[in-house]
Amino acid sequence: MVRLNVFPETEFTDADFWNSETDLMNAANRMYQQLSADWIDNRGDDALNQNPNLVSNGQRDAPNTSGDWNNRYDEIFTANNILQKGGKADVTEAVRNRYFGEARFFRAYAYSKLVKLYGDVPLVMKTLDINSPELFMPRTPRQVVIDSIYADLDFAAQWLPTRAALPANQFGRVTKSTALALKARVALYEGTRAKYHADGSSNWQQHLDVAIAAAEEVMTQGHVLFNNYGNLFLAAGEGNANRELLLVKIFGVSNTNVLLGHNNSRDLENGRMAPTRNLIRHYLYADGLPAWKLDNTPSSTVSPLFVPEADEPSYNTILDNRDPRVAATYFRAGDVAYQGPWIPRTTLGSRTAFAAKKGFSIADQVLNAATVDRILIRYAEVLLILAEAKFERNGSISDDDLNRTINQLRTRAGFNVFLTNAFVTTHNLDMLEEIRRERTVELALEGFRYDDLIRWKLAEVLLPKDMLGAKYIESEWVGTNQNTLNMNADKVLIAEPASTRTFNPLRDYLYPVPINEITLSGGNVTQNPNW
Repeated sequence: MVRLNVFPETEFTDADFWNSETDLMNAANRMYQQLSADWIDNRGDDALNQNPNLVSNGQRDAPNTSGDWNNRYDEIFTANNILQKGGKADVTEAVRNRYFGEARFFRAYAYSKLVKLYGDVPLVMKTLDINSPELFMPRTPRQVVIDSIYADLDFAAQWLPTRAALPANQFGRVTKSTALALKARVALYEGTRAKYHADGSSNWQQHLDVAIAAAEEVMTQGHVLFNNYGNLFLAAGEGNANRELLLVKIFGVSNTNVLLGHNNSRDLENGRMAPTRNLIRHYLYADGLPAWKLDNTPSSTVSPLFVPEADEPSYNTILDNRDPRVAATYFRAGDVAYQGPWIPRTTLGSRTAFAAKKGFSIADQVLNAATVDRILIRYAEVLLILAEAKFERNGSISDDDLNRTINQLRTRAGFNVFLTNAFVTTHNLDMLEEIRRERTVELALEGFRYDDLIRWKLAEVLLPKDMLGAKYIESEWVGTNQNTLNMNADKVLIAEPASTRTFNPLRDYLYPVPINEITLSGGNVTQNPNW
């Protein structure tokens, strides 16, 4: 019998791989496949799903396992594998470090998510096998993990191509700007969290300095805001020509040739991101004045355009005379929406009777075949980071910095009232409140609200409140039986009452560590307080 030594055509071994730039690129592609689109987030007070969110309402228990933990370590393994084996490739230092930069970016991205949820987490910097002692390692102190994130992102920023140098056919791969923007995001989170939680951290100023420096550097990389806020989240905003995009999860190619699809527009139709009145209250009126503060209490200065909720004559009243981003984010009654003109109701799935417009595409309603890309980091966020970090660091911000950041966003949206120190003083407003407000409305329904409430230490104030919806007007709510609705005295829908919601500040600012992780570590990984 003759034994043929035939190379297998369907699999590679490490001995046959890691030899060329193509091998490094193909290995790095796995990290983009693993990248989560993070479409649905109902943990804050901004949007509700069809059923109550157990994080948002304080009803969860410590799980046995969780993708929030396991998926991140899968991503870290992929990055570590590239860093450990990619040294074998016969390429230049610049080529090797470009893909090592991608690996270190994605490792940092995974750890940034872990730290936000769990605090201290095991810092694994190499691939492990079943005999590795690191399988039993304890949690690494938060600051050590953050320092590792910064180091990874500094390396990535050094070796990744700039936005301008990235070939158009490589759109979607991370760049120098992506690494710097993530560094700014992480540093803002850590600085403000340490400042407001007063947990013994004394270096919050240093984190904010890092956020400012990283954001400033992104602003030198040739990025500009896309010209239309509403179209930014649709097919018109996709691709290399949009210089606002810093990190996207790419879907496609089309709903007739689906290589990778999603259901975001169907999810919006079915009420899986139903906006709350709690969120809509935060938008300014057309005169630049508010009616509510970010803690959902009445503002000391109230716009004369505000109509008290008890007196709202129609469903659309709360959407009238507002920041133009309202029109790009929410459907009005009568607008052509998911299944024709929008009729206020809760029966379609929206428990608030409000309908999210931001990112909705009729072309993307084909089941499992939506292909509009998901934006994960964009230049607008960098501008917001810079404004917030500067004010938090110094207790003040110049009009020049406001014009470089927040007022750029307002100009893009067509909102012609600018935020200035004089405007704040004249109208007895609070600058920090207004900076946070701008972040809330610019990034509305993009998955930031819960994390912001956590770092600002406002979750204990805002998550246990009534989650409110639309105003019930009998003539507009065609086919709805009023007796099936839970409403307050103003006939505003209570989609989720405060009596069903809790937030324990001694426990809930961190997630519970999955029980299996504690068991598998031999008890070296410990549980977070009071779980």
